[in-house]
Amino acid sequence: MKRVLSLLSLTLLSALPVHAAPQPAVPAAGALDSREIRAQLAPRRYTTLAAEIGAKINRLPLAEGASFRQGQLLVQFDCVLQQAQLAKADAALMAAETNWKGNQKLAQLNSVGQVELDVSKAEAQKAQAEVAANRALLGKCSIAAPFAGRIAEQKAREQQYVQPGQALMEILDDSQLELEFIVPSRWLAWVRSGAPFQVSIDETGKTYPAKVQRIGARVDPVSQSVKLSAVIDGRFGELVAGMSGKVLMVPPPK
Repeated sequence: MKRVLSLLSLTLLSALPVHAAPQPAVPAAGALDSREIRAQLAPRRYTTLAAEIGAKINRLPLAEGASFRQGQLLVQFDCVLQQAQLAKADAALMAAETNWKGNQKLAQLNSVGQVELDVSKAEAQKAQAEVAANRALLGKCSIAAPFAGRIAEQKAREQQYVQPGQALMEILDDSQLELEFIVPSRWLAWVRSGAPFQVSIDETGKTYPAKVQRIGARVDPVSQSVKLSAVIDGRFGELVAGMSGKVLMVPPPK
């Protein structure tokens, strides 16, 4: 009897309908058309300055948030030891060159062997390389601005000893603020590089002119969208990198 009931249960289970596993929803092709397009202001260029030598920071002449010119001093290290090493290398070079020149004169009188002459020349060249290396090291004792901009964040303080490769400060070039945002790929039918539009910034509550700078090289096949890069068209002192807002760009009427 139990065997009959088991067979009957299996028969009933096999007759039940099988439901497919739920599939992730794929955004509709025109989903972006009705969605608010957001963008964030980004600096034109930015980088992190790091120490190239192990030394104590003597001066940080500019405070966080300050503006600077290209080539302006941003960090000055205490390089007394490096200066002493260069002076020592200079003295060694002088001695090696004096020895080589003396051997050259002796060689003209056949008073020194060719091997000794070659060795003295090699010693002079070695001393020259030591001077060049120490001079290059001394050149790392200060850091100048690679471009004009502002100090976004200081990661070290004066009188702090830093290691080679340690981050010192983040700087950015905010002479032009850029925008990146996603639009429907169907907009490629009318969006062009240089096309003007407006962007409303949340933090200021104002609207600013902008223009398309670059169009993405690839369309996302799932969301049917493409990335646009734009730039604020003009200089506005109240705008700061990191602010965000709404892109006011609409397709032309059909």
